Amino acid sequence: MAVDRDIVTDPKLLTVLDASRDARLQALSLVDQIAANDPRDNPSSEAQQETSKQQKRLITNLAQLRGLHRAAHFRARDTKAQTSEARQEVDQLHLQLQNLYYEQRHLQGEIKACESYDHTYQQLPLIAVEEFLSLKPEHADDDENTLMIARIEHERSEREALEQERMELLRRKQKLIADNKKRKDDLANLDRELEKFIDAAKLIQKLFDKNVQPASAPQASGTGL
Repeated sequence: MAVDRDIVTDPKLLTVLDASRDARLQALSLVDQIAANDPRDNPSSEAQQETSKQQKRLITNLAQLRGLHRAAHFRARDTKAQTSEARQEVDQLHLQLQNLYYEQRHLQGEIKACESYDHTYQQLPLIAVEEFLSLKPEHADDDENTLMIARIEHERSEREALEQERMELLRRKQKLIADNKKRKDDLANLDRELEKFIDAAKLIQKLFDKNVQPASAPQASGTGL
């Protein structure tokens, strides 16, 4: 049976096929030679010698074919082992690739979640970009992230300044409240002192009135005489 040499390309396997072909042709030649001689006739010495030569050639070809077959078998076993190791390596690489794909999808999901997350800084009442750049023109060439950080920092500094101003106003308010309370207390004390003075003046007036009336009565009687 002919083998397509386009299928088998390995030189060592081609050698085995050639040896197999030669052994097959040698065996067919020997069979044809034996069949050509009538078994009832005694073959001539030349025919016997030729048959012996053919047998020796066949035995040599078969021995060579066995050696080549054994070597091919060993090579096939080694190739099978190498193929198994290569397959395991490929499977391992495939598993690592699948893990990388899984990690990639996981990271893409995390990135998408971060991008769609409603960050607190997005809710800050920041001034408009145009207004900020008019105040801070040195940030005109900043990228989006750097510009946002600068705007937040500006908002923080503005709020800290307003907080300081509020605390200062609060201290002034507390001082004014304390001063007003002190004035109210002083006025209350003055009212109490005035009430005491008025009460004392009334008492003095009563005593004065009592002393003045008796002294006036005799003077009125003398005038009538």
